[in-house]
Amino acid sequence: MNDAPLGLFDSGVGGLTVVRAVQDILPSENIVYLGDTARVPYGSKSPETIRHFADEDVRFLLSKEVKAIVVACNTATAHALPGLREQYRVPILGVIEPGVEAALADPQCERIGIIATRGTIRSHAYQHALAQRRTGLIIHGQATPLLVPLVEEDWTDHEAARLVLDSYLGPLVEKGIDTLLLACTHYPLLIPMLRQILPADVRLVDSATTCAEHLRKELTRLDLLAPVENQGSLEIFLSDLSDEFEALSRRFLRRPTGRIRRAILGS
Repeated sequence: MNDAPLGLFDSGVGGLTVVRAVQDILPSENIVYLGDTARVPYGSKSPETIRHFADEDVRFLLSKEVKAIVVACNTATAHALPGLREQYRVPILGVIEPGVEAALADPQCERIGIIATRGTIRSHAYQHALAQRRTGLIIHGQATPLLVPLVEEDWTDHEAARLVLDSYLGPLVEKGIDTLLLACTHYPLLIPMLRQILPADVRLVDSATTCAEHLRKELTRLDLLAPVENQGSLEIFLSDLSDEFEALSRRFLRRPTGRIRRAILGS
């Protein structure tokens, strides 16, 4: 079982930032990644539709005999994770809990800003998780729907991205946030520009790195880590193949992707 692959899925290619972090932290692990690019984005879909899609994503990964699954999508984590955990026996992790724990690891954290898709902000999943763990927090959620297309257009260092970020972040900075949660797996690619825009004392917490570290702890606890002498592999499946998504995959991973294959979902 330890040699079995890990399964990760997202509505598109943003979850590859989680894959990259897992590869950095757990280089011995084999990984199967599913991007549901035929139905991206999940953030604008109804909760019922998101749960249905997430269930099909999990079933596909289980067909690859994975030992654990990471829901590398904030929207799917917010709406589908509890139901998936009830339905399937394989360990299933999301990206919200690790991000919340990392944000609250600083005892001085008092004012938290959250930037995410509309679906994630509307779910109030981060807000509820934060409030349950620490009373007295001041939490501000900000939907930032223009950031995903900017990242996918590779405009992470473009003046247009700076203007959009200034508009989104201005109200959060005025409210005196001390921590900014990047609650979308696309957003780690914006960290260099975020550091330029935000005051130096605002701490950034991204869901990709925190999720990978949480996964390492869970695999250790469950005695599911791959042997250290293994050289981990990566298989990428997309529900819709296009030159655009293959180029995006390379950009998000920042390393060769190997062969990308098509996934048939719902069969």
